[in-house]
Amino acid sequence: PEHGGTHLDAPIHFAKGKQTVDQIPLSHLTGKAIVIDVSEKALKDRDYRISVGDIEAWEKANGTIPDSCIILFRTGYGQFYPNREKYFGSALTGEKAIPELHFPGISPEAAAWLVKTKKAKAVGLDTPSMDYGQSKDFKTHQILLGANIPGFENVAHLDQLPLKGFEIMALPMKIGGGSGAPLRIAASVMEELEIPQ
Repeated sequence: PEHGGTHLDAPIHFAKGKQTVDQIPLSHLTGKAIVIDVSEKALKDRDYRISVGDIEAWEKANGTIPDSCIILFRTGYGQFYPNREKYFGSALTGEKAIPELHFPGISPEAAAWLVKTKKAKAVGLDTPSMDYGQSKDFKTHQILLGANIPGFENVAHLDQLPLKGFEIMALPMKIGGGSGAPLRIAASVMEELEIPQ
């Protein structure tokens, strides 16, 4: 139940001795955020893995990602929820579904880049998992959560956000010792004020 719907993956979910849900600082769940839109590529490849190149292309077009930013990836798969077959890649449920899962995720290389450059204090995306559906080792989870970078999964309505110029409040149910929790995320878009001449 900790990992259903829009939810948070706490670092301890894949990293022994790391933060549980109730130990994650509020500063890691709130603040400036960006959206990196990879939907054009991901919608053509259900097993797409978000690359370092995708992040660098965003920076080339939009400027350097600020350090300690919340980074959200839009794959376009959020539009398919709750259609199980379109969203997960299979209409099956339970153990039978696991070999049939096909949805995009973040590549381990991109996860390592985000950790190394100190760009992300949290990462989220509009798919069921930070690792792509066919992952067997969940390396992206290991890398990000091992660095105490929480993950947001099944994030809705990323198509309604600009690529930058907004802040996020991602507030999980505060489950003591939890490896994850249901998550309520709200965005506040910062409008430029017109100063009278």
